[in-house]
Amino acid sequence: MSDEIKLDNLTTEASSHYQNLEQMSLRQILEGINNEDKTVPYAVEKAMPQIESLVSEIVPRMKQGGRLFYIGAGTSGRLGVVDASECPPTFGVPFDWVIGLIAGGDGAIRKAVEYAEDDVNQAWKDLEAYQISSLDTVVGIAASGRTPYVIGGIEKARAAGMLTGCIVCNQGSALAQAAAYPIEVVVGPEFVTGSTRMKAGTAQKLVLNMLSTSIMIQLGRVRGNKMVDMQLSNYKLVARAENMVMQELGVDKNTAAQLLKEHGSVRKSVDAYKASL
Repeated sequence: MSDEIKLDNLTTEASSHYQNLEQMSLRQILEGINNEDKTVPYAVEKAMPQIESLVSEIVPRMKQGGRLFYIGAGTSGRLGVVDASECPPTFGVPFDWVIGLIAGGDGAIRKAVEYAEDDVNQAWKDLEAYQISSLDTVVGIAASGRTPYVIGGIEKARAAGMLTGCIVCNQGSALAQAAAYPIEVVVGPEFVTGSTRMKAGTAQKLVLNMLSTSIMIQLGRVRGNKMVDMQLSNYKLVARAENMVMQELGVDKNTAAQLLKEHGSVRKSVDAYKASL
C-alpha cells in the first residue's frame, strides 16, 4: 500500500528551508525552529473566514443539543483529544459535549498503533458508538489531508446528514473536498522535513483553541472574560474562583469561599448572592 501513496505534491512534505541540520550549532537549531514557528499565526489568520464559517454553523446545532466530535490520527488525533478534554474543566460542560476520537483508540494517545490511520471504516464505527445524530458536528483533523481514517469518517458523517469540517495544512486535499466546511492552514515546509508535529501541529492547536473557545463563549459559558463555570477540581482553580467572586461582588475571601462551597461555581455563587440582596 505504501507505494500507492503520493506525497510529492504535499506542502507538508516539502523539503525544509534549512539544510544539514546535524551540522548546526544548538543556537542555530533553536533559532531556525523559532523562525519557522513565527509564520504559523499568519497562516491561521488567512484561514479566519473558513474558521468563522464553521463556528457559525456549529453553534446553532449545539444550542439544540448537538455535540462536537474531533477525529484524527497521530499528532492530529492527540490534539483533538486534548482540546476536547479541556472543555469540561474550563467551561463546566458535560463530558459528552465535545469528544475527541483518535485512530487506534485511547491507547494511541500515548503509543502509536500501527496502521490504525489507514482503516477507512473505523472512524465511523467509533462515531456510531456515541449514538450520533444529524445535530452533531464532526471535524476531521489531518495535516496531510489524506488520512484514510479521517476521510472515511467525514464522508460517512456528511452522508448521514451531520455537519462536517476539517483542519488541514495542504490546499486542495481529499479531506477538504470531503468536508462541507474545510479549514486550510498552509504553513509550508517543516524545519525537519515532513515532521508535521511541528508547525502543522501548532497551527492545528491554534485553530482548535479558536473553535472550542469561540463556541463556548457563544454558548454562554463565559461571562465578561471569566470562566465562570469552570470545575473547581484543584486548589489553583479554587483560588482563581475565589478571586473572581471577590472581584465581582466586593466580598472578602471567607465569604467568597463559603459561597463557592454552597453553590459550586462562580456563576451560581455570584447569582445567588445578588439574588439575596
